Amino acid sequence: MIPVRRLITLGCLALAPPVAAQDTAPVVDAPSGAVRGQAEDDIRVFKGIPYALPPVQRLRWQPPVAMPRWQGARDAAAFGPACIQPQSKAVSVYSGEQFPTSEDCLTLNIWAPKNATKAPVFFWIHGGALSGGSSREALYDGRKLASRGVIVVSINYRLGVLGWLAHPGLSAESPQHVSGNYGLLDQIAALKWIRANIAAFGGDAANVTIAGESAGGLSVMYLLGSPPARGLFAKAISESGYMISMQELKHSVYGAPSGEAVGQMLSAGLQAPDIADLRGIDAQTLTDSAARLGFAPFGLVDGGVLPEQMVSSFEAGKQAHVPLLVGFNQGEIRSLMILAPKPPASAAEYEATIRDRYGELADNFLKLYPAATYKESILATTRDMLYGWTAERMARNQTATGQPAYLYMWDHGYPAADDVGLHAFHASELPFAFGNLDRTPPHWPRIPDTAGEHALSDAMADYWASFVKTGHPGASNAPAWPAYGTAGAFMHFTDTPYPETKLMPGMYALNEAVVCRRRATGKIGWNWNVGLAAPKLPAKVAGCE
Repeated sequence: MIPVRRLITLGCLALAPPVAAQDTAPVVDAPSGAVRGQAEDDIRVFKGIPYALPPVQRLRWQPPVAMPRWQGARDAAAFGPACIQPQSKAVSVYSGEQFPTSEDCLTLNIWAPKNATKAPVFFWIHGGALSGGSSREALYDGRKLASRGVIVVSINYRLGVLGWLAHPGLSAESPQHVSGNYGLLDQIAALKWIRANIAAFGGDAANVTIAGESAGGLSVMYLLGSPPARGLFAKAISESGYMISMQELKHSVYGAPSGEAVGQMLSAGLQAPDIADLRGIDAQTLTDSAARLGFAPFGLVDGGVLPEQMVSSFEAGKQAHVPLLVGFNQGEIRSLMILAPKPPASAAEYEATIRDRYGELADNFLKLYPAATYKESILATTRDMLYGWTAERMARNQTATGQPAYLYMWDHGYPAADDVGLHAFHASELPFAFGNLDRTPPHWPRIPDTAGEHALSDAMADYWASFVKTGHPGASNAPAWPAYGTAGAFMHFTDTPYPETKLMPGMYALNEAVVCRRRATGKIGWNWNVGLAAPKLPAKVAGCE
């Protein structure tokens, strides 16, 4: 999800002394230390558990360090602060409660069924463009999923410039001579904490499903491709992820500067020429200033944590060979208009531009994204390159490894959303998957409190929980969900879920051909630079149909 303004605190939650609680509160003595949570009906809830030392206790921009075992029972009744993120006054459907923020933010939350024994684990990574968001958002409350017999874990990880900065000075400090990817290293550290501790909460460390939406879905992709994460999870769910071209740490590729070069440019813009100067800037000031200067956090190809481009890793079958559930939303861009190019004055201008940019592929393009409905075509073009092509490519690549992949398209609308042009918008599946129809942000279109909406939510939550348990999404009172397989099967979620085959015929082939040609040049990236925003199509090369 796209984050909004958070408040700032300077607390050190992870090192706070234990707080007294009622004797009736559940206490778990885990290897990391004892925690005292809360009982909510048949669910035990533990919030704000630190999984690594606070970054404020050591040098900024270092890999996470495991917490030593603490003494006594730590209070786990309240969420920890969100990680520092840019402050914004913008209002959108994603705007919500203003949470405290801190550099001391590497915490996780657990919802566990009472008396759970070797329960499967759903490990949730929040969205927010790797620059915002928090595990404490009400939309991510894990009680409804936990009531289906799974343990839900949600995590915070470092965001923005604090989580993803690369710089030659930081690389020089590293024994591996790398920098960046600190937020991803945080996610891996949280998975290691789960492996060591979740059995004490009734969980099965051998049955962990990593899951996330948007930047969380991107993070799932990174984890699938990251050797240090191998063996820490057994299944994966990626909702609205995006397999875009990546920067490399030390070299310019696909028209983008190296990660270290970006760090140097940021240092110059901040008038902080070395790492000591950058570390001397207040965390919130640094975060806001970096955002204003255009710093965009992404994972970097560093040869270790992320060895190569995701598109290459998945193509070669080097990703983790685990069952996968993956999909996207029909209206992704309706709430992310910033990603779409400005519409032209006329259909004729639209068609002329497309023919100029796409050359011999223009006819295929215009069949999929016609000039007659060019405003809708613009949204669909960006949706498909960022999300639709990514989802189907991941399903195809995972199937090729011999693992089952389950593809979906979320195409559900309801009056409050459809009436304002937000049919099946980005992240709109989340209240249904979590079973939290009544816990959406204040500007989110209200979901009707009807039997039909609850039935759809029950089916979706059942599918998700079943996949977490078994690697196969099943639901009571809903159709069987076939694996993608050779038929190209997918689940189409409208007012009800129903299986189909051959998602958007022609969409995958067109985008695959465009990406293939751009990759062959080594000079053109692929992200939201499509349709009217596309560069001229490179010449056809062998292997790029």
